[in-house]
Amino acid sequence: MNSEWRNQFLSTLLLSIICLSFWLSPLAKASEKVYLPVGKARTKKTVLAFPEIRLKNSIGLPKSSTLSSLSKTLSETILKDLNFMDLFRFLESSAFIENPSQGGMTLDQFKLSDWTTLGVEFLIKSEVSMDTHQNLIFEVHLYDTFGAKQVLAKRYLASMQEVKAIAHSFANDVVQTLTGIPGIFQTKIAMSCDHSGKKEIYMMNYDGTEVKQITHHRSIAFAPAWSPDGSRIAYSLFTRHSNNIKNIDLYEFNFTTNTVRMLSGRQGINSGAAYSPDGKSIAMTLSYLGNPEIFLLNLDSKSLVKMTKSFGFDVDPAWDTSGKKMAFVSSRTGMPMIFTMNVEDKSVQRLTYAGRYNATPTWSSQKNKIGFAGWIDKSFDIFIMNADGTNIERITKNQGNNEDPFFSPDGNFLVFSSNRTGQKNIYLMNIDGTFVKRLTYGLGNCVSPKWSNPPVANISNVQH
Repeated sequence: MNSEWRNQFLSTLLLSIICLSFWLSPLAKASEKVYLPVGKARTKKTVLAFPEIRLKNSIGLPKSSTLSSLSKTLSETILKDLNFMDLFRFLESSAFIENPSQGGMTLDQFKLSDWTTLGVEFLIKSEVSMDTHQNLIFEVHLYDTFGAKQVLAKRYLASMQEVKAIAHSFANDVVQTLTGIPGIFQTKIAMSCDHSGKKEIYMMNYDGTEVKQITHHRSIAFAPAWSPDGSRIAYSLFTRHSNNIKNIDLYEFNFTTNTVRMLSGRQGINSGAAYSPDGKSIAMTLSYLGNPEIFLLNLDSKSLVKMTKSFGFDVDPAWDTSGKKMAFVSSRTGMPMIFTMNVEDKSVQRLTYAGRYNATPTWSSQKNKIGFAGWIDKSFDIFIMNADGTNIERITKNQGNNEDPFFSPDGNFLVFSSNRTGQKNIYLMNIDGTFVKRLTYGLGNCVSPKWSNPPVANISNVQH
């Protein structure tokens, strides 16, 4: 990984840790009310209005052209983020009643009727300025127009170079305020692609932008997995041990130190890594004892705990958000099917019974759902079911092979691989199978997408 990307990662992480924004007033605290329940059928999108960002100039500070350019970047990024959610519809500015030069920022400075008359449900009022240190200040108010109240008010502070980070942070806050679930606009997706002729680990933004190659092993690197805080990626790699014996080892890339280390190099398979929610251990498949079984690897002591015992193979572990259960694939009953396990007592429950091959379970952070890929009608498709195996829904159909599903951290989307256009590419869709977007282009065959969590230390709600 080059120094430019490492610096970009550290800069983003620093913004998250140092605090990108602070409360404007006691009214700034977001309401605990959930305005837009997610995961439910919607007959229409919520109407938002986002008037042009006001420019606030000060003597001795950059000219209005600089602020205007920054304002444009803020607007474009915020609109792109919020439109990505497929929850909102932005009212065209040509329909606005309010005169842009007259409407103020606070409730006593504009008429709510100018917006409710147009059917606007939520209104964003904003202003951009600079301080004496050339830092960008973005002040934003979000109003529930029909409720006649402010639901969010913040001032974001960062360098001019971090203008997009400010926009993403505000968009995240809007989603958090209206849905009660953290936004995904500072998350990443890791994957394995063969663009270089070999399979390497790549990463990109949640929307497919800013693709970066992470590994350069010139071998086969596959099955990436994010640590809970997003600072590390574990992955498996085809290597050669002594006497030229081929092996599959488990490695970890650390973004903070820009280093790679081997986590497990036992003879045979060291693959299918999944970090526990607390980040202290990794569930993975090992075959050094003969049969491929799931183990827990303690990242501090490097000790192992054997979790499964069967005559078949046990692979693809996936944790629930509590860390108390995991889903996995086992052929112990013949055909590979999805099972769950209580981590504490290792008790196992079979969830799927249909199809010839069910694979790669993924556990949603919302509604306790499990997604997986299943072989049916001579191809793989994506399915979702309850955590007890009931209410199985087929999400894809008649569009090639669709595999490797993985839930977004907010539970609203599934990212997956598909060869529907010939090559295998990474796609994204709503959990009902709609709103499908292709994310990768020109990277060869890409598989095994994994979504990172939002930055753990995103304390944009810290009070000052």
